[in-house]
Amino acid sequence: MAGTFPTVGFDVDETRLSTLRNGIDCSGEVAQDILVHSRLKLHSDPAALADSNVFIVAVPTPLTPGGKPDLGMLEDACTMIGKVMAPGATVVIESTVYPGTTEEVCGPALERASGLRCGVDFQIAYSPERLNPGDTRRDFASIVKLVAAQDRRTLDLVAAVYGSVVGAGVHRVDSIKVAEAAKLLENTQRDVNIALINEMAQICGLLGIRAADVLRAAGSKWNFLPFTPGLVGGHCVGIDPYYLADAAQRSGYHPRVILAARQVNEGMPAYVASRIVLAMAAQETRVRGARVGLLGITFKEGVPDIRNSKTVELAQALALYGIQAHIADPRADVYESRAAFGIELEDETDWGDLDVLVLAVPHAEFMARIYDQAEQSLRPQGLFVDLKAALDPALLPEDVFYMAL
Repeated sequence: MAGTFPTVGFDVDETRLSTLRNGIDCSGEVAQDILVHSRLKLHSDPAALADSNVFIVAVPTPLTPGGKPDLGMLEDACTMIGKVMAPGATVVIESTVYPGTTEEVCGPALERASGLRCGVDFQIAYSPERLNPGDTRRDFASIVKLVAAQDRRTLDLVAAVYGSVVGAGVHRVDSIKVAEAAKLLENTQRDVNIALINEMAQICGLLGIRAADVLRAAGSKWNFLPFTPGLVGGHCVGIDPYYLADAAQRSGYHPRVILAARQVNEGMPAYVASRIVLAMAAQETRVRGARVGLLGITFKEGVPDIRNSKTVELAQALALYGIQAHIADPRADVYESRAAFGIELEDETDWGDLDVLVLAVPHAEFMARIYDQAEQSLRPQGLFVDLKAALDPALLPEDVFYMAL
């Protein structure tokens, strides 16, 4: 965006801004040379935004402790913008929200802070973020951008702004609510599909067959969708279905499939822990006091994001059996992990004599030496757990027991 328009980036986190100014993007999404040579101006003072006429809001929209939408940061952002924006401004919301939020929450918040009238003195639009963290093949410019606005003129403006930087083009949507719902459906669909495969994995376990073998066989049909079992964390797929479910419930409908999928996926850490314990018992390995190494704490491979980490929940589930879990992750920030979970990340190359080694997040760094890691870390007759069936068990040391979902 900064290569086409004069652009100011704002954040309340001065530490984050400082690292960006030094050419370091802790998310790993933007290369250092791009940041260093960018014309983007970074500020933590709202006054720096006063000359802007288009505001793009992409703040987090998490859940409350009770599992309900938490729009606090979004409302605060709108209030801040309202205090500095001038008549004629356009405010684009990119945060994931339930249908109606842009017009019923953001618009009024902007009006209260600015004293201006939405739709008269300023305009609002919605264009959901669609990035896939860790995906090096699909960046911002190569993903079609949904755009919606409260009137045709604003829609033309927003489409022109995004269209100038998104090579894949824009998809115009006639209704802001439709665009908000579409974003929720994208991630809810993925959550439901993963839940189906996670449930299938549990059924396969009871039937004494490997889910990976079943998926490989089913995948021989051209229209079979390729999903794999595993832990569903992060700030999108594990969160957005609750926004859609909340909208449905407030409209008088109980969303059975959405919430059932969430129940399945939220239960996976406890299920994996139980499978590990059963496998240990079958090998006559003592459970209480056992040592387990967990490879990966981020919500998916190739990213440093530890929000809503299911590996942490797996460690907590194992602790209920008296099992000591050690966690390593070359992508995660040591200090952030300590602050968020009270966990001290370890160097997996120091591990030895483990009873169980779990490949929870198959980062490239792990996969480059995973077979050597298994030989080094596990005691003789140890158990290797491959949550996503990411490796070839035939290449593991002969005295290692293998388990995949």
